[in-house]
Amino acid sequence: MARTIPVPAGSNTVNPFLITDRASDLIAFLVEVFGAEEVSEARTLDADGLILHAELRIGDALLTLADRKPGWPFTPALTRVYVADAAATLVHAVQRGAHVVTRPTPFFGDTLARFQDPSGNLWWVQQHDPLAVTSWNDGAGPLEDAHGDGWAYSNPDLDEIHATLMVAMARLRDPRTTPG
Repeated sequence: MARTIPVPAGSNTVNPFLITDRASDLIAFLVEVFGAEEVSEARTLDADGLILHAELRIGDALLTLADRKPGWPFTPALTRVYVADAAATLVHAVQRGAHVVTRPTPFFGDTLARFQDPSGNLWWVQQHDPLAVTSWNDGAGPLEDAHGDGWAYSNPDLDEIHATLMVAMARLRDPRTTPG
């Protein structure tokens, strides 16, 4: 049963919070790539000069960011963002230091692409086609694990989407301990 949950003006029921190295660099990256707007009055610095709290608006979402403190673990974010043009967004991200994880690929009525930003976070970039009619298995009946790894869907595009995620996740490393 859906219920209405009170939230402050400008917030959503779910609001991602990213902890990252060089939060100010990631903020600039997200402004350039997604057209994010920083809520300037929200930026708060801690006594050590690191960002304790910053907020960005991307479309109708609110994203909170902070700098990772010394001794805190690397916790990469995995975030999905709907955009008007997935291919163009991917180009903007690459121009600003990201690397492509998944090329723009048809995905159940969307075009899906992924990139890893310079801070090590993974971004799902999706462009929705409101006229597309699709479902997860299009009534094909029970799905079988074709690869032995829990992935039950199989066609070249979906295999590519799955394979690129598996590689990207296996390669996630703490930027502080991994040479550039």
